Amino acid sequence: MRTPTWEKVLRYTLMLAVLALSVGPFLWQLSTSFKGTTEDIYTTPPRLMPRHPTTHNYAEVADIIPVWDYALNSLKVALASVVTNVTGASLAGYALARLRFAGRRAATLVFVAALLVPVESVVIAQFTLMRQLHLNNTLTAVVLPGSIGALNVLLMRGAFAAVPRELEEAAVIDGATVWQRFTRIGLPAVRGTLAVVAIFSFMGAWDDFLWPLIVLSDPRHFTLTVGLNFLHGTFTQNPRLVAAGTVIAVAPLVVMFACLQRYFFRGVGEGAVKG
Repeated sequence: MRTPTWEKVLRYTLMLAVLALSVGPFLWQLSTSFKGTTEDIYTTPPRLMPRHPTTHNYAEVADIIPVWDYALNSLKVALASVVTNVTGASLAGYALARLRFAGRRAATLVFVAALLVPVESVVIAQFTLMRQLHLNNTLTAVVLPGSIGALNVLLMRGAFAAVPRELEEAAVIDGATVWQRFTRIGLPAVRGTLAVVAIFSFMGAWDDFLWPLIVLSDPRHFTLTVGLNFLHGTFTQNPRLVAAGTVIAVAPLVVMFACLQRYFFRGVGEGAVKG
């Protein structure tokens, strides 16, 4: 059946509206970051393209704060989060999906319940634990609370559960151990979901602001999101510098997602085994 013209127009209108709402603020920040001090950023109607583009704002951000040191700290935290989440979530997800042990259902419910707990409600307990472990003001303390995310464990559980059991049963007959079944059958079948977990972990650790702000006090250990907060003055602020700092923080995420988007969309609907 042919789709009516009015329905096509409505669909594209809604798609353009969603695109404007989601991408529009970033484009405006990108435009503002390239506008010089002589250009009014509050003109009416708003002007997206800068008349005299300049990169001076980015250089000034680097002069005000050690932005590249903060970015390196964020990169360390994000990469550590990716490693711990991919490793821990895949092991836990495989155990919940494939192994038979007492309390498996209860363990699954615990991970589901963990998704319902607001992060803000456990911040004090996390901070107290890090202080008792003498890890306050370290990047290790930033990584540990999010080292294995409940959502990532459930994603991996669902991916492993979708792998046909006949494959593992054949491996058991051949004498394969649990570890061999995990590494040689399970992991190759869920590579797309592993990519999704890696992307979620990297983005979550890179964008996190509240927890690093609480647990870090030495400026040398600040992550990028915390360090960029110094671009906001007490009484005044330069929106051009704030925009430049925002672009610096977002750019790695955009590049990463652009490079891994095919793995992301494949992992979202993963579960089928290709012959």
